[in-house]
Amino acid sequence: MTAYAIGIIRPETMNEDILRYIEEIQSTMDPFGGRFLVHGSQAEVLEGTFPSQLVVIGFPDMETARAWYASDAYQAIIPLRADHIAGEILLVDGVPPGYDATKTAAALREAAGL
Repeated sequence: MTAYAIGIIRPETMNEDILRYIEEIQSTMDPFGGRFLVHGSQAEVLEGTFPSQLVVIGFPDMETARAWYASDAYQAIIPLRADHIAGEILLVDGVPPGYDATKTAAALREAAGL
């Protein structure tokens, strides 16, 4: 099942470290089959506020996403980002093929006795 690395970031002023991070991150993802799904796009906020930028990277599965994050290559460049950009980094499983939210709602309804 596809897993995602999600970055919710609040970039400061662009600098050499951030540019190096952006230049080097792809080579850390390639051995793990990672690919950017969202990177550098401005979100169109329809509800609430979102004073951040969103980055989404897809990986074949959660084990592979964890292995990428823990890899020596990625760990070596984390300070280039983390020292200059505030934010949160998450790993999350996607839904399986054929996922149906109505089935989830039915199970939640039954569990809640509603």
